Amino acid sequence: MTTTAQIAPRALPSRRTRRSLGGISARTAVTVALAAYAVVSFYPFLWMVSAAFKTNSEVVSGGHLIPHHPTLQTLSDTWNKLDFFEYFTNSLKVTVLTTVLVVVVYAAASYAFAVLRFPGRRLFYRLFLALLFVPGVVTLLPIVLLESRLDILGTHWGLVLPFVNGSAPLAVLMLTNAFNTVPIELREAARMDGAGELRIFARIYLPLALPALVTIALLTAIPTWNEYQLTRISLNDPHTYTLPIALQAMQSESVVQYNSLMAAALIMVVPVIILFLCAQRYFVNGLMGAVKG
Repeated sequence: MTTTAQIAPRALPSRRTRRSLGGISARTAVTVALAAYAVVSFYPFLWMVSAAFKTNSEVVSGGHLIPHHPTLQTLSDTWNKLDFFEYFTNSLKVTVLTTVLVVVVYAAASYAFAVLRFPGRRLFYRLFLALLFVPGVVTLLPIVLLESRLDILGTHWGLVLPFVNGSAPLAVLMLTNAFNTVPIELREAARMDGAGELRIFARIYLPLALPALVTIALLTAIPTWNEYQLTRISLNDPHTYTLPIALQAMQSESVVQYNSLMAAALIMVVPVIILFLCAQRYFVNGLMGAVKG
């Protein structure tokens, strides 16, 4: 005969256990939602890559992602017959010039804001940050009128200079925060050793702020490479066209060759992906440093 003392009570889940199970369920739901979002977001890229290796008739027929008869002829024809090498070179020229100028000019400006003391320093810094809230579209007309007076409208310098100017607020913000994290004792020790400001800037501050510099370079290069609005307004000579204008011209044709269009888009996207993958570690560290600053 079983007594009451022999019947073990069923243990109820503790509060900590219930909280742990709830956390696991929430993480699982978030993971599934992010995975679904990644699949939906990544599918257009896969379709673009697939179409770049198909004939136009196979693209139009649709219904399958993997090419039945993959060919490199589409990429070859797009690169050679549509003068894409010239467009690619123009985009590369504008992007490299813009990125180099942004890094050099605003690294020096940020060093001045972070380290040097001069009248109006805080005011000028706040004015730079205020530009973050100015929509770029409202400056298009003044930029075009100014470039027309300077006789650089329709040239690549007419793109580079506005792009450099537009990158100022974010570059100054991130680089000033990065330079502020450098211990002031390093600068004082270098001054005691007889180093001037330029040497301190180049030998101490720039190497320690490398993640922020790479982050600014990426955040400048990628939008510049993809820029369409100002480029469309400014450039009117086909020999100065960049890749976004070339893509738009292909879409405006009476008979669109979708395989060539996707091949051109692939040519435009691949350099950006390679650049990001090569600098990913510095990019993440630079963003983390900017948030902490």
